[in-house]
Amino acid sequence: MIKKLKENAAVFGLAFTIASAAFIITLSVPFFTDARLKDCLFDAGVDSVGSLFCAALFFGCMKQTGSGIRYLRSLIVLVSACFAVNEAIYYTVGVPERATVCFALCLASKLLDLVMIYLFYSYVKVTLGFEGKMAKLAERIIPVLLVLETLILLSNIFYPTTFYLDASGMYQVSAFFWAEDIYLAVTSILTALLIIMSRNPRNQKAAALTFILFPLIEYALTGGQFGNAAQYGVVLMSLIIMYCVIFIDKSKTLASTQTDLRIASKIQSDALPPVAPEFEDFPQLILRGSMNTAKEVGGDFYDYFPIDENHICFLIADVSGKGTPAALFMMTARTMIRDYALTKETTSEIFTAVNARLCENNDEGMFATAWIGILDKRTMTIEYTNAGHNYPVLRRKGQRCELMEKVHGLFLGGMEFTKYRQDEIRLEPGDRLLLYTDGVTEAHSRGNGLYGTKRLETVLEDSKDAPGEEVLKSILDDINAFAKGTPQFDDITMVVLTIKEQEKI
Repeated sequence: MIKKLKENAAVFGLAFTIASAAFIITLSVPFFTDARLKDCLFDAGVDSVGSLFCAALFFGCMKQTGSGIRYLRSLIVLVSACFAVNEAIYYTVGVPERATVCFALCLASKLLDLVMIYLFYSYVKVTLGFEGKMAKLAERIIPVLLVLETLILLSNIFYPTTFYLDASGMYQVSAFFWAEDIYLAVTSILTALLIIMSRNPRNQKAAALTFILFPLIEYALTGGQFGNAAQYGVVLMSLIIMYCVIFIDKSKTLASTQTDLRIASKIQSDALPPVAPEFEDFPQLILRGSMNTAKEVGGDFYDYFPIDENHICFLIADVSGKGTPAALFMMTARTMIRDYALTKETTSEIFTAVNARLCENNDEGMFATAWIGILDKRTMTIEYTNAGHNYPVLRRKGQRCELMEKVHGLFLGGMEFTKYRQDEIRLEPGDRLLLYTDGVTEAHSRGNGLYGTKRLETVLEDSKDAPGEEVLKSILDDINAFAKGTPQFDDITMVVLTIKEQEKI
C-alpha cells in the first residue's frame, strides 16, 4: 500500500494542485459581486493565477529525476495549499459568526509556513550539498526550533500567545507575536549562510536565495498591505526560478552522468565471460554465471577461461564499496588475475602476485575478497585459493550440501607481503560447486533478517539435476521472494560449476 502511494505520489500531487486551482477560481467568482470582498480582489487574483502556475510547474517537473525533486514537488504542493487556505480566510475574516473557522484557517496557514521553510531548507541541503560544522549545527537546531514553534502556535488554541481574533472577527497580534518569527529568522539565516558557503555555481546560489530575499523585499516595498497572497506569489516565483536555474542545470549534469554510467555498465557487462560457455574438448564441464548489480556499475565480478589444453581457471570476487570506484578497481583486479593466471603455476602464486600489485599506490584503501580455482580436466581435481571470500557450497551427487570452509589469506589489496596458500578437491560426475558473493547471503528482508547460507543450501539441494542457468535463476527468485521488495543493497553474483554425468546409452 505504502509502496503504491510512493509510486503514485507525483500523480496525487498533480491532482491536488489542479483541484486546488479549481477550488480557488470557484471561490474567486463572488469577489466581483460581494462588496465586502472587493477589497480583496487583487489578493484573489494572485491566488488564482498562482494556483494555476503551481499546477503547471508541478506538471513540468513530474517526470524529472534527481536529488531534491521530491522536496521541490512537496514545496509546490504546499504553496498551492497556502493559496487555497489564504483564499478561504477572506470569507471568514471580519465575520464574528465565522470566527472559529477563521481562527482554524489562520492557524493552518501559519503551520503551513513552518513546513514550507523546512522543506526549502531540506531541498537546498540535498540539492546544493551542505557540508561542514555549520551544516551539522543546522541539522540539529532547525528540527528542534520547528517543534517548539509548532507548540507555540498550537498553544493559541487555549491562550492567545501570538495571535487572536477580536469580537468583530478581525485578526489581532498578541504581546508575544515575535515568538512566531524565531524559527523563521534562525532557519532563514542559517540556510542563507549555508547556501553562500556551498560549493556551487553563483547562479544556483543566487536562485536559491530568492526564496528568502523575495518575500523580504516584497514586504519592505508594500508594507505587507497585500497580506499572504503577495507573499505566496513571490515564493512561487522563487520556486520557478529555482526550478529553471538549479534543477534543470542539475538535471543536465545528471543526464550526462547517467549516460556515462550506462556506457560504463555496458563496458563492464561486455568484459564478463559468456553466460553459457562451451568447452568443446571437455563437454562434461558446465559453467554458468550471473551478476545483478545494485547500481549501474558494480564491484563484483566473475570469470572463467582456459589456461592451456588441460586446465580451466574460474573465479569470483567482491570489491569493497559500490559504484564507479569499485568498478574501476574490479576491472584492474580482473585484468591482473587473468594475466598472472597465464604465467603462474598455482592459485596461491596468482593471488600472491596480484595482491602485491594491488597494494601499490592503493591510497584509497580499496580491496577485494576473491576465490580462484583451476580445474585439471585429466584428474577432475580443483586446486583453489580463498582470499577472504565467502565459503563456496559443494553438493556431492546424492548428498547434502557442505561449505568448503577454507581461507588461505587476507583479502586482495590488504597487506602487500601476504603469502597465500592453496588446497585441492576432487570432483565426481554429478557434483556441483556454487560460488557467490555476500550480496546473496546478506540480502535483507523487511524484518532485517539475512538470507543466509542455510537457505541457499536448501535451494541448491532442491535444484537436484536442474541445468546451471536454472539453478542461478531459482536462487535469484528465492532471494527476491525473501526480500519482498526491499531495495537491493549489494551486488548479487554467482557462478555454478557442474560436472555432467555421462549419458547412458
